[in-house]
Amino acid sequence: MANITAKDVAELRKQTGVGMMDCKKALVEADGDTEKAILILREKGLATQAKKAGRSASEGIVTAVVKDGVGVVVEVNSETDFVAQNDEFKAFVDTVANTIIESNPADIDALLATKASGSDMTVKELYDELFLKIRENMSIRRFERFEGILVPYVHGGGSIGVMVKLDTDIAPDNAEMLTAGKDCALQIAAMNPKYLDEASVPESAIEEEKNIMLVQMNDDPKMASKPEQVKAKIIDGKIGKFYKENCLLDQTFVKDDKVSVKQYLDSVAKAQGGKLTVSEFVRYERGEGIEKKQDNFADEVASMINH
Repeated sequence: MANITAKDVAELRKQTGVGMMDCKKALVEADGDTEKAILILREKGLATQAKKAGRSASEGIVTAVVKDGVGVVVEVNSETDFVAQNDEFKAFVDTVANTIIESNPADIDALLATKASGSDMTVKELYDELFLKIRENMSIRRFERFEGILVPYVHGGGSIGVMVKLDTDIAPDNAEMLTAGKDCALQIAAMNPKYLDEASVPESAIEEEKNIMLVQMNDDPKMASKPEQVKAKIIDGKIGKFYKENCLLDQTFVKDDKVSVKQYLDSVAKAQGGKLTVSEFVRYERGEGIEKKQDNFADEVASMINH
């Protein structure tokens, strides 16, 4: 058996772009022969996968799942919406969600190394197997796991996923309470609040908003000459509006614009004889923050013909 060094593995990785562990396995299988190892990686589809890894994966599915008081919101991306509609891709996303619920991995790397729910294979092995079928770059981008009284919501076939955690002493199967949780999830999906309440807003965010408002006033000929204390009062009023727009519990309730979300929850709690509020939530929107590569289709076809 050939003596395979870390340098050999690193060199193969440099040539193929494939992960270190897969490079090491290929070298072992090829008895140290680099060219043969490259062939092995190509045969497994891993070298092709590495080439495609640079392509933007901004489509895919966001899902939110709850099982026995444990929930997860997870985003799995693909390059195209066509793959996102593939039943095997959807099944993979479901498996990822269930694995997170059951095994509580610390992060993406730990998740990939975890034995997948209902399988003898790891999540990474299932990923590689799926890639060989669909030949498209995929990415398990992010996830968040919760425990407690949870209400999930998925919008638009996986375009937005929301998880709401309720703080309540009402029975966990109370229908009115769960409806209120669902209403909050719909609110979060539609209005995209950045914070739970005023106390959740970092002081740095408030200072930044105040500075922006002050600059805007100083640039406005009608406002620039006003006394500083007047400007300060105007800014305080605007900060109140900032809270109403950006804090879930302060937002106007979308189903009844006469009350805030907090007032709505308080009314449900009173009717059920207990307390009820949202203690935590997360909202993932598919592809948010990912720069979508704008390919010129005609140029791409011409490039394929030339090669």
